[in-house]
Amino acid sequence: MLMPKRVKYRKQMRGRMTGKAYRGSEVSFGEYGLQALEPGWVSARQIEAARRAIVHEMKRRGKVWIRIFPDKPYTKRAQETRMGKGKGPVEYWVAVVKPGRIMFEVGGTDPETAKEALLRAKYKLSVKTKIVSRDVAGEA
Repeated sequence: MLMPKRVKYRKQMRGRMTGKAYRGSEVSFGEYGLQALEPGWVSARQIEAARRAIVHEMKRRGKVWIRIFPDKPYTKRAQETRMGKGKGPVEYWVAVVKPGRIMFEVGGTDPETAKEALLRAKYKLSVKTKIVSRDVAGEA
């Protein structure tokens, strides 16, 4: 599972997810990419599930790039706990995704396989996405 090796601060505030992603909004490495259409948090488990779906569909041919990294800690209090007593422990890690962000890229395989692999990965993620190719990606 993806997570930072070490962090300066153990817990973070939730923050805002307004605006579009200008960084990481173009297909840079492969030929096809999976682009987010709405803001959200994508957990490390979802990223791993999507990666495995892509690799399985491509049958280990071609290459996969993961363009997001879960570096935000998600904290959670225990069930049926009274108010107060501070913030809960870190439960898992999430990646903040804004609209327009390319999350996964694939290359080195035929277009049908690449699109089918990204379609499988699409179902594993909690944000709406679309499949883009290298030439169309900059228009979001």
